[in-house]
Amino acid sequence: MGIQQFKLQVSLRLGIALYFFASISCCKHASTINEVGSCTSNLDDSNPSSSALHGVNEFITEAYFEKHASLIDSDFQRFLSKEIPLEFCEVLQDKLEPVPKLSISHRHLIGEGSHRRLSSSIRLEIQPGSKFTLPAHFCDAIVVEILPSGVFADPFELQHLLQRGVFTGAAVFGDTNLELPSVRSNRSIVEIHMDIGPNVLSGNNNGLEINIEVPLHARYAPLGEHEFSRVEFSPPDLFTRCSFEGKSHKQSCIFLSTNKSLELKAGAVVWDVPCGIKEHTGIVSVVTFFSAIVSALLIVFTAFHYSDTTGCNNLKQM
Repeated sequence: MGIQQFKLQVSLRLGIALYFFASISCCKHASTINEVGSCTSNLDDSNPSSSALHGVNEFITEAYFEKHASLIDSDFQRFLSKEIPLEFCEVLQDKLEPVPKLSISHRHLIGEGSHRRLSSSIRLEIQPGSKFTLPAHFCDAIVVEILPSGVFADPFELQHLLQRGVFTGAAVFGDTNLELPSVRSNRSIVEIHMDIGPNVLSGNNNGLEINIEVPLHARYAPLGEHEFSRVEFSPPDLFTRCSFEGKSHKQSCIFLSTNKSLELKAGAVVWDVPCGIKEHTGIVSVVTFFSAIVSALLIVFTAFHYSDTTGCNNLKQM
């Protein structure tokens, strides 16, 4: 009996220790998710393009959530049209005509199952013969993707893309809880920054296309009458942000480039996410219930059998 009590005490202490370490791991995992929600690549202060384009207020969407607690389409579109700092553009507009435009030429989903990538081909359009008179300029293409409630962006995969230098900046705003099902989750916004290079806007590379792939995961869809729940993606908002070398300091200019009325004609991107059927709820519940009972009985039987075997071995040794 003394040996069994000793084993029981050791098992309890090991269980408490494992629970303690598991709790610490969960806390670290949750903090990692929150930290990765807003990612930027490592910046080099010696690079003028990095210092000009990346600062405290790097992300456009961040300013919206500083004033609004949730994502509402009308409020967000009003914010994009009226509250984005475009005053610098008015000062430099005479030197920047014609302004480079970004447009979506093609969008589609890549992959199968619940893990896919939303691929967008962005076309940079510059009028032939246009030249910039400013001595230096550095530009980023900014893609603001509003995701529907049925999917979410994976912040860990975004971080890997940043580390590989695919993006210069990436952030996820809104509902970043990865475990919530579709019916309990809110929508989120992914903002992607990609460097388009200092030589792209020289007027010699008209028609350049940039491909951006956003890693997405499907949430658990609600029960319905059909086998699939349709998730539809709206066209993203596109911006061009350039930093120019002025006489006294660098000046930044943001251009809204999206023309959604033309992009919607090409057709929306649709993801059919598998979901449970209401008619099968009863059968699934019964099978799950009996499976749980059988599993519990097997665990109890195994525990008693192991206890009896251990007791017999102890008696033989005595």
